[in-house]
Amino acid sequence: MALITLTPWDLSLAALLIVALAVLSFQMQLGLSRSILIAALRTVIQLMLIGLVLKFLFNTTHPGWIVLVSVMMLLAAGREVMVRQQRRFSGTRSFMLGTLSLFISTVVVTLLVLTVVISADPWYSPQYAIPLLGMLFGNTMNGIALGLDRLTQTAWQQRDVIEARLILGQTSQQSISDIRRESIRSGMIPIINAMAVAGIVSLPGVMTGQILAGAAPMDAVNYQILIMFMVTAGTGFGTIFAVTMGARHLFDDRERLRLDRLHKAIV
Repeated sequence: MALITLTPWDLSLAALLIVALAVLSFQMQLGLSRSILIAALRTVIQLMLIGLVLKFLFNTTHPGWIVLVSVMMLLAAGREVMVRQQRRFSGTRSFMLGTLSLFISTVVVTLLVLTVVISADPWYSPQYAIPLLGMLFGNTMNGIALGLDRLTQTAWQQRDVIEARLILGQTSQQSISDIRRESIRSGMIPIINAMAVAGIVSLPGVMTGQILAGAAPMDAVNYQILIMFMVTAGTGFGTIFAVTMGARHLFDDRERLRLDRLHKAIV
């Protein structure tokens, strides 16, 4: 079955749904109308730009360009992790922590899949490398952001409990162990839920996209299973690393709670 090509007119008709949603939000005084329209505009611009970039990459297949685009995606995702936290580490700690966690989990998982599972030739083929990295960055970014936000917020709210535990002789990591555990759970639960209902409640995006493009349903299913496993592993490893390191940054070398290292984001 041939792929049905969408025209600008088709997309304009779909955009009317977003406009209607923004109007309804305005009438209900939800305060989201401007955010909806700006997000929609950003979606169009960003996707059009990445489409042009991918077209260029597919024609060149040079590893240097692949690395450059990957680094830009990594830095953008690291910034998003930082700005999504209500209480973040001062200075560049939040950015560096989020970026390092993303790099360790996402890049390692993607390289493993490209070289061992898919065995792409060459392994840095942009047809596989860029989409896989994009999906892993997006989902892992959400998990890390949720985990770190839960960690810093709960530590701030329960600072008296943590300090009481320190006074009673617990180590810094013992005093925050339950908060660390619940923070990791918060970061991982959304992707675990998504994996649990895939194919029953929802048809994931990659599978739907491939089917719309004319791929055989079982081929689309196989790729979706692979991607769900990749995303879950990347999110899990990234969240565990980020929250564990974040919990250590909340204390100094003398195991004193240092919440002065956090500052509340200005919304």
